[in-house]
Amino acid sequence: MKKLILFSIVIIGLVSCKDKETSIVEKSIEVHGGKKYDSFIAEFDFRKFHVKLMHENGKFQYERISKDTANNEIWDIVNNEGFLRIINGNQVKLSAKDITKYTNAVNSVAYFVLLPYKLRDKAVNLEYLGEMLIENKKYDKIKVWFDKEGGGNDFEDIYCYWFNQETHTLDYIAYANGGPRFRKVKNRQTVGGIVFQDYENFAITDTTISTSDYDKAFLAGKDSLLSVIEQKNIVVK
Repeated sequence: MKKLILFSIVIIGLVSCKDKETSIVEKSIEVHGGKKYDSFIAEFDFRKFHVKLMHENGKFQYERISKDTANNEIWDIVNNEGFLRIINGNQVKLSAKDITKYTNAVNSVAYFVLLPYKLRDKAVNLEYLGEMLIENKKYDKIKVWFDKEGGGNDFEDIYCYWFNQETHTLDYIAYANGGPRFRKVKNRQTVGGIVFQDYENFAITDTTISTSDYDKAFLAGKDSLLSVIEQKNIVVK
């Protein structure tokens, strides 16, 4: 009987913890855009690309538009059906390797721009890691990883997110894919009811620590500013 009671307490504790992290993410999604994410068209400039993100009743399409050195117009498109590349109005065939490469590139831009909304995806797993004080503000720290099915080609990557306990905004991001990275929100603007964030992108110089400890490395000065990540000329319909 005692074992049954103990087992029940453990199960209740696990469910309670899961409810906590889900609640934190949902509050943040509401602050960042809420239902606006379900149906919208957003366009912006990102580095040398013009990007267009569209959601409508469960359907999505993400487009990345650029020109090469020969002035050819290149459209990389990811949607519910898969990936296609269009050059000067004509669809072109690509190898499986290139399809994966360009799909990941388009999805990466969309993923970070649409955070924290993207944390609602079915393949996402959340784990609450506790509270953290960063620059005199209290944060809830959440670890994120993905199921193999539906988690994309980088499903094994581990991310970590810090949510401001007072404002519920997502202020810091950490990941290891491509090198230890820690992002800090530099600028935030709301367009068409959706929050868009620019980041300072830091490299973490201590490569021996886990992703969830990048905040400690950042606070200890074990970082180096690599770049500023920003969206310009944002329009939302």
